[in-house]
Amino acid sequence: MHASRGTQKRSAGLGLALLSAFAFGGSGVAAKPLIEAGLDPLHVVWLRVTGAALIMLPVAWRHRNLVRERPALLAGFGLFAVAGVQACYFAAISRIPVGVALLVEYLAPALVLGWVRFVQRRPVTRAAALGVVLAVGGLACVVEVWAGLSFDALGLLLALGAACCQVGYFVLSDHGGQEVKGREGHEGRGGDGGSIEPPPPLGVIAYGLIVGALVLTVVARPWGMDWSLLGGNAGMNGTGVPAWVLLGWIVLIATVLAYGTGVVSVRMLSPQVAGVVACLEAVIATVLAWVLLGEHLSAPQLIGGFTVLTGAFIAQSSAPKPPSGPVAAGAGAAAAAAESELSAGRASH
Repeated sequence: MHASRGTQKRSAGLGLALLSAFAFGGSGVAAKPLIEAGLDPLHVVWLRVTGAALIMLPVAWRHRNLVRERPALLAGFGLFAVAGVQACYFAAISRIPVGVALLVEYLAPALVLGWVRFVQRRPVTRAAALGVVLAVGGLACVVEVWAGLSFDALGLLLALGAACCQVGYFVLSDHGGQEVKGREGHEGRGGDGGSIEPPPPLGVIAYGLIVGALVLTVVARPWGMDWSLLGGNAGMNGTGVPAWVLLGWIVLIATVLAYGTGVVSVRMLSPQVAGVVACLEAVIATVLAWVLLGEHLSAPQLIGGFTVLTGAFIAQSSAPKPPSGPVAAGAGAAAAAAESELSAGRASH
């Protein structure tokens, strides 16, 4: 019974991770026509995050207790998972080729494994490590990284910053899903030996988007945007599409749905497994660009896409080993210790 539940939960988590990757992958296809129509890339990012934040305001109000209970998690999620990834990536591609920036950013799964192995001091299966290697190698073929390597140091650092923010996304999502057990003598909730339920994913998403919108407002300075462009059409492979339709897709599908399903999938799988599955975003984005924008795939890209799929499957099918020792001390030491105690139970539920 426990094994069956674990399999069902793992399958559901994989399905949500794939849905998240599809939703994220569609953002570029919708955003590119808007950028080509004259909108600044940072303005598109600001519209995306701010629009989603406004939609999620009722959810934020419903879970307003999170501001008091988990302020560090909300601030970190907004800074890293929302604002950091997108701002660093768009800044990077202004200095280095898109393929190079995307490859560096999607080193995040390997960095997550490094976090789990060397910071949390938890063993990682060889199959999961092999899956990461295959996924990153296949991704290099998908983006055809050999097509341009003339990048500067600052652009590379910005892309690496996006990768580090991706790590923050997966680690914070998993950390936010930990059930913290109280101990004798501890103050606050859980001090009587009870437990603190993990914060609701949609609440974390809502406040993360709000924090991200505030940060991006300073970076993007939207008061200088040409708002009239949103009332016109944007060209998609020779076909005019209303700009507001594309913006709606970016906000509702590529942000609200993408982040929501992504956080839930991390909690049902693990940071390293969900991180590898997220590499499929690049494959999905390339396929959608082929179909909707007329950007054709080359043979190496097709081979790379298959390699990414293979790597993701290998990593997904290899359950992470439960921790065998104490994790590194720090601000989240109590929650991390609880993760050590509950890891075996989560693997079989």
